Amino acid sequence: MTSRLYIIICLFMASFSFAVDAQSQQPAKLPPSSPPSPSQPVPDSPPVKTDTAAQDPVSPQSRSLPAQAPVPPGTSLSRRQAEALALKNNPQITVAKLRALEAGQYVREQRSALMPNAYLSLTAADASNNARIAAGGLNNPIIFPRAAAGATVSQLITDFGRTTNLVSGAQSSAKAEEENSAATIAQIVLTVDQIFYNALETRALLRVAQQTIDARQLVVNRISALTQAKLKSDLDLSFANVDLARAKLLQLEAKNNYAASLATLSAILGYPDEQPFELVESDSTPEQPDADVNPLIMQALNQRPEVRALQDQVTSAEKFGHAEHDLWRPTISALGSVGAVPVRNDSLPSWYGAVGVNVNIPVFNGFLYNARAKNADLQTEVVRQRLLDVRNNIARDVRTAWQQSQQAFERLSVTQQLRDQANLALNLAQSRYNLGLGSIVELGQAELQKTEADIADTDAQYQYRLTKLVVAYTIGAPK
Repeated sequence: MTSRLYIIICLFMASFSFAVDAQSQQPAKLPPSSPPSPSQPVPDSPPVKTDTAAQDPVSPQSRSLPAQAPVPPGTSLSRRQAEALALKNNPQITVAKLRALEAGQYVREQRSALMPNAYLSLTAADASNNARIAAGGLNNPIIFPRAAAGATVSQLITDFGRTTNLVSGAQSSAKAEEENSAATIAQIVLTVDQIFYNALETRALLRVAQQTIDARQLVVNRISALTQAKLKSDLDLSFANVDLARAKLLQLEAKNNYAASLATLSAILGYPDEQPFELVESDSTPEQPDADVNPLIMQALNQRPEVRALQDQVTSAEKFGHAEHDLWRPTISALGSVGAVPVRNDSLPSWYGAVGVNVNIPVFNGFLYNARAKNADLQTEVVRQRLLDVRNNIARDVRTAWQQSQQAFERLSVTQQLRDQANLALNLAQSRYNLGLGSIVELGQAELQKTEADIADTDAQYQYRLTKLVVAYTIGAPK
């Protein structure tokens, strides 16, 4: 008995050493990086592929990336460059890619049920003479002292389509996550474009404010000289100084808005602090909006990644429902085992081997399978209704964006006409005042109308560009 126990202990130590060596040879697992979902609505972009190592956002190199280095003052930044920086640095893009990768691994999990399972076993046991397990089980209670090693292989032969449906459902879910990733990318791009054009508009308004200050400063200087020469009253000078102060307040507000726009743009580009970008404006002339909205709606329903994602989710839910109904079908599997028994009781052979086939046929389980199948059917209907609701909302968003684009385009000519008339009115008021035919109030009103017209025309130009981007976004074809 002592020698037998010594051999059993040696076998245990050898198996433990083998397990430790195998564990030490596995690569170390680093914790995943912790880098969104933007507010709705969202546009289209090509689906993000997640099956290449180059696009793996959780590579060891990406985990150790430092914060973005500040850019030098005067660094030029175009809209396309801003979009590229956002796609590279924005953490919401990384989150979307990680979710797509996670969904791809779930497909592998489901597919593993179709592959063989193999494992090794090391068993050692010792017992008193004629030992029997008298309580706790109905299997053979005899315990033979032994030390053995063997291998076991099991394989699912068929479950009549259940596992296949689970794999298909997981693949559809993975495609849906890729579409969600594309929707996230499109939303980030649209947000970057909106912030970029908002920064351009605030910068243009800052120039308008500065031009207004320069023009009103000239008026103040001229009236001040006339006042000193006793040709104009102090009241005229007071009104001119009031108009100049208003222009300075407008400039302060424009400066604050421009700084806030740069801070927002820097944040979405992945920088924690405001960066001194020099924004580059495109010289392209605005295009006329589309004449008919119905083709745009059809294009949106075919191209928007949200629609495609929900369509994949419907397919996934249907496949999962089929798999839940298949729980009532039999499951057939095979099992084989072989091994050696170097230390054994005289009653045991030196090796063993066996193969078998097992068939499980469900009979009754308290209506569990019925409830699971019904629940899966209800979930499928929920996803179908969500798809219908999203399609209706997308059609509404496209029509609304198209109408806003039409209005913004018509506003361009109106604000340009307003600006021309305001310039003419200011010139006439200036001439009348210089000739002594008009009052300082009339001149101040003309200057105010000129400033308002300049602001309206500047706002109209950038708002039309934004509406064109929104239309392209809502139809799933971002520019």
